[in-house]
Formats: sequence, C-alpha cells, structure tokens
Amino acid sequence: MKFENAVIPVDQIWSSPFVRWQGSLADVSSIDVAVAVTRDALAARRVNPEEIDGLVVGMTIPQPNCFYAAPWIASQLGVPGLTGPVIAQACATSVASLASAAAQIELEGRGTKLVVTTDRTSNGPLLVYPRGDGMGGAPATEHWVLESFRADPNTGQSMVHTAENVGREGKISRAALDELTLQRWHQYQDALKDDRAFQRGYMQEIVVPRGKLKALRVEADEGVHAYSAEGLASLRPVSPDGITTFGSQTHPADGCAGAIVTSRAQSVARDGGGTARLLSVAFAREGKAQMPKAATRAAQVAMEETGLSFDQLKCVVTHNPFAVNDIWFAQQTGYSLARMNVFGCSLIYGHPQGPTGLRGIAELIHTLLRAGGGIGLFTGCAAGDTGAALVIRVD
Repeated sequence: MKFENAVIPVDQIWSSPFVRWQGSLADVSSIDVAVAVTRDALAARRVNPEEIDGLVVGMTIPQPNCFYAAPWIASQLGVPGLTGPVIAQACATSVASLASAAAQIELEGRGTKLVVTTDRTSNGPLLVYPRGDGMGGAPATEHWVLESFRADPNTGQSMVHTAENVGREGKISRAALDELTLQRWHQYQDALKDDRAFQRGYMQEIVVPRGKLKALRVEADEGVHAYSAEGLASLRPVSPDGITTFGSQTHPADGCAGAIVTSRAQSVARDGGGTARLLSVAFAREGKAQMPKAATRAAQVAMEETGLSFDQLKCVVTHNPFAVNDIWFAQQTGYSLARMNVFGCSLIYGHPQGPTGLRGIAELIHTLLRAGGGIGLFTGCAAGDTGAALVIRVD
C-alpha cells in the first residue's frame, strides 16, 4: 500500500514509558493511561483537539468500557463529536492503525487524524464463555493474555517455538543471540545518555490521577534489567536444546503511544516544521510457526512498493520479540545489524503489544532527525506468523 499525501509532523508522535508487567501500571486501565498521556501530549505539542477530525484507536487486550473505546476516549479528551475505528491486530496493531489513518488522509485529500494505541498485559482479563453442553452447564474460561502467549491455535506452537524453528533454519547459534542481545542493550543505554536526551524527544510521561491530590507518575521505562555477557551466558534456554533464553526475548509490558497524521500541505501550514512522510505499508504472512520470518517478508514487500533498495535506508527499527528476528533480517537483506535499532528496541524495553510499533516508529523518526533526515524502515512480527512494515522519509 503506497501513500502520497499522508505525513506525521515530526514533533507530533509520542510514546509513554513502558512498564514491565505487574509493575506500576498493573492496576490502571490502559484506556485511562491513554487518555492521560494523550491529553498531556497534545497540550505539550500545542495541538488543539478541536482541530482533529478523525480518531483511530489501537488496542488488543480488553479493558473496562472498551466496547466504547473510541468515543469514550474522545469524550474524555474534550472532543465528544469525534469517533473512529478500534483496531486490534496483535503486535501489528500500530502499523495497522497508522495505515487506517493514512488511508483516510489519502481518500479525503486533507484532514487531521489522531492515532492512539494502548495496552496493558498486566492482570489480563479472565473471560468466561457460557457452555450449555458442559457438565452441569459449567462454563469454559480463557485468560486472554496467558492463553494467547501459550500457543497459536493454528499450529499448537508457542511464539518461542517459532523463534527456535527460524533459528535452526538460519543456523543461528546461542552465542550469536547473546552477542546481539548485549549489543541491543548497549544501544538502549545510548538513548539514556545526557539525562535521556534522545528519549525526551518523543517520550511523554504518565501522570494518572489516583484520588484527591494524588497522581501516579511514571517518567521513564520501568523494569529494564541490566545485561552482561556473563549474565546472558548463564541463562538456560526456554526450550530443551533450544537457543532462546529469557534474556534474548522481550518481556510483556504496559504503555501507550500516539501520533497525529495529516496531509503534507496541512503539516507545513501548521508550523513549518519537519515531516515524516509515509511512503508505504505492507503486511505479510509466513508459513506455520515461522513468525520471525514475517517481519523480514513484510519489509521486503514494503520496500518493493516504494521501488527502493535496502542499501538506500539510513536506519531500520524493528519490533524484535526475539533476537532471532534481527539476525534473520540481516541474513536475508544484507542490512548491517549495527545500523538497526541504534537507540534500543522492544527486545530490551518491553512489549505492550498495541503501542509497541508506534514507539518504534517514533524512535525511527527521531533517529532520522538526528541523522539529518532520510529514509527509514520499521518492521516487526505479530501473532499468527504475520508481520507489518512501514517505510518513511523524514524531511
């Protein structure tokens, strides 16, 4: 899917800090977090909510009142006449949400769309399904988060098994995974330098009211462990005879992210600032239990749409729940591992599902800004052996 007119003003994309699951946000609705962070982000970026004419909400885990998610969020932001779709596509939700907003811009020729993505993996809901044929009418139950993590119903295999399958095919060693994971951790440390100067370019702190004269405040990522070569080497594989450990895979988290998507003309008229032009979006699916491959395949399709080659990319950011993902990408595209995720990635700071991709895209835009502009790629895998990718040009 190619775009000609959809842009993100470079100062109008943001992400909250990510909080490791069962941390500070464990008992806070992801809708409440989204409202608080979005309200503050719009105010800090001098965006008048009344100028917004469309809303896209991305979330994958049910929360109280999520049946009314889009109009409920809009009402709390002070724009009660606003509504829009709610999109859930597992870890591809951010790209799908941006694509929806961008498609509206392309069709209308103008407009200002707000994209809000949010999720809480902590304290996932326990769903109860009535079952008349059960003994005594006993219901069936499903823990939304844990059951989804456990196995893909299409293959019967967990996500970590997909990493092992791709690792074997790519002849990837345990040592290579540990080495890359440590590299990604050092890259994340670069984002924390100078009092988190890089992260402060896009990160919006979380301030959620919690009673009279009280507020829950989270200013930076919470729950990121320290990494070392010795520590990584000491971990046992998750699967017997496997190569992936709890060090070389991501951890579940809570958080939210957002962006304004508008037309090129309106973005320039708004403040004359830089823009991130959306060039193409692509989705792809790989064979059964081959999930890490899908990020690479989606990237290849997105690049084919633009007519560009991988050596024309100034940087790449990935949602990489497994270190295997990046190594497979480098093997298939020839792109340098050192030029990917230069300020960290979800492998290190965690994965709240819906907003993970949008945070990665915010980091991609700000990395390109620091490099003087250019073309960049975001790509990531998603449940069901799928992947989603986005190519942008920062002017």
